[in-house]
Amino acid sequence: MARPKILVFQHVPYEPLGTLDPLLKDAGFRIRYVNFGRDAAQRPALDRYEALIVLGGPMNADQIDRYPNLRTEVELIRDAVDRGMSVLGICLGAQLLAKSLGGAVAPNEVREIGWHDVHLTEAGASDPVLSAFAARQRVFQWHEDGIALPPGCEHLAQSDASHVQAFRHGEHAYGFQFHLEVDRSLIERWLTVPANRPMLDAEHGRVEPDRIRADVAHYIDDLQSLSHETFGRWIERFGIGARRRALPSR
Repeated sequence: MARPKILVFQHVPYEPLGTLDPLLKDAGFRIRYVNFGRDAAQRPALDRYEALIVLGGPMNADQIDRYPNLRTEVELIRDAVDRGMSVLGICLGAQLLAKSLGGAVAPNEVREIGWHDVHLTEAGASDPVLSAFAARQRVFQWHEDGIALPPGCEHLAQSDASHVQAFRHGEHAYGFQFHLEVDRSLIERWLTVPANRPMLDAEHGRVEPDRIRADVAHYIDDLQSLSHETFGRWIERFGIGARRRALPSR
């Protein structure tokens, strides 16, 4: 029996699947990356894929003139939702998912970079995936845009700076503004990669890399546990892990 396949939209090399990668492989997936940063003209077919993950990136979801692939992605995400595929959008990916569903994206009053609390809504507290969170949960953030909730979506989590931190459409499409996929090395990479320097310079005095590094020691272990539980629940929602465990000889 062929292993199920998952499609991943990536925008920059320093925003990979992170902690999601081993979870997906352990669940039996073959992973195909579509790197739009290398070839913006790609338009992959969704046939024969079980799920779609859309990762983050430094661009704004509305910068279609500069990044024409964003239009393609919005169209493909909408197609994936209409097919009933499992979809997960992270940060920029969540914003593109929102746009595909009729929501809007606009700059927040302040950027959220570093460790910030999110608060579950009533729907989030009972959601089969997000209920892994505490009512008030500290997570890692790196974004400057906010989402207006698309019509017909469940609002799952919010923060003081960003009203929509997580949402769900139907049973299988989730958008997360926060970054559960990071580990120590990925956070350090974001703090040092040249592409992020202008934003950190602009936030000097309010966002301090050394403070973020110090907070990693306090929060990263809990985030790793939360990542494993939350992403594990998302994977279990479409049964791939269960199918694989039922066929250990393969």
